[in-house]
Amino acid sequence: MQYSYKAKTKNGEFKFGEINAKNRSNLMAKLNNIGLTLISVQESKKEEKKNIEISKILKRVSTIDKMLFTRHLGVMLKAGLSFSRATTVLAEQTENVYFKEILESVREDIQKGNQLASSLAKYPKVFDDLFVNMIRVGEIGGNLEEVLDILYLQLKKEHELTSRVKGAMTYPAVIIFAMVVIGVLMMIFVVPSLLAIFTETGAELPASTKMIVFVSDSFQNHGLLILAGFIAFVFLFLKIIKTKSGKRKFDFTLLHLPAIGKIVSKINMARFSRTLSSMIASGVSIVKALDIISKTLGNTYYKDSIKDACQEVQKGVSLSEVIRRYDKLFYPLMINMIEVGEETGTLQETLKQVSEFYEDEVEQVTANMSSIIEPVLMLVIGGAVGFFAISMIQPMYSIMGAM
Repeated sequence: MQYSYKAKTKNGEFKFGEINAKNRSNLMAKLNNIGLTLISVQESKKEEKKNIEISKILKRVSTIDKMLFTRHLGVMLKAGLSFSRATTVLAEQTENVYFKEILESVREDIQKGNQLASSLAKYPKVFDDLFVNMIRVGEIGGNLEEVLDILYLQLKKEHELTSRVKGAMTYPAVIIFAMVVIGVLMMIFVVPSLLAIFTETGAELPASTKMIVFVSDSFQNHGLLILAGFIAFVFLFLKIIKTKSGKRKFDFTLLHLPAIGKIVSKINMARFSRTLSSMIASGVSIVKALDIISKTLGNTYYKDSIKDACQEVQKGVSLSEVIRRYDKLFYPLMINMIEVGEETGTLQETLKQVSEFYEDEVEQVTANMSSIIEPVLMLVIGGAVGFFAISMIQPMYSIMGAM
């Protein structure tokens, strides 16, 4: 990072200049090595322009940024650094401009005497209820370093789970996108050239060729309208699934899709088990933990079931008994493991084992998806190419036969 600085020599002379440094602490060390004492510093204008990041525009902080923050904060607190000093160092180290601003604001709050949890709670889009409540319990219980370690592991597992699913879906998404783009380009540039030949000869076109000609004409004459319609459809779809009823129907569809439904179920069960285990280990009561988890799960049906479990457990009903009512959402293995954990007083450890089991299941399924999807995609691509080739070759044979 490029910095503009004002410094003073041992003789009292002022020096101005620019220097590359990882952060401000590194800059001070570099200046001290050459006999200069730093007076003021600011990022150079060139660097400021470079640092106008997408993250600042979108006000987004990645899971990796939060993982590093959690891990490094725990290490620094164990080493004896104060909250204020630790957040200062972390703010200097992060490359995410928006996150840097948040950490600087958190540091100012802490210097005013506020608790860390209260400061983080001001940014609910970055630090959710789960994160804030675990930090709060750690501060009250005096075991914040341990809670930070648990939080780091929670974020790490969450990131790994999400990355596996995204990785499995990226390959087919790229192939399908490329196939659609190539198909549209062929309809616009290739088919019209072949159609000109067929028109000149006056050959009778088969039904499949007429279909391709119709699609080609549509793209040529109404291409912008089709594009606008597609964008409108995507926009409308996104708006609908943000509504309560739309989201519920979408989640229902996902749960009942072949193959996809099982993955969605296992992901939600893994997240529920891992999060509840982490919160119990941090000292959060099971009722409070269930209440928080019901707001963090992605699928509406799992959210509702956990919300119901929270209310029932508060009345004295066991968690396994409530979960058993939702046997279409929670698999027998999970229900029985929770029951055993409650009977033996080892619910935290049992939930951890359940989460690891389903995380491994998701990993295995997503790993196998590539080997399943690849031949399916090849068949789809082959079928599309074959259909197009036959539709274009058939009229040519008719022309040659007429000659």
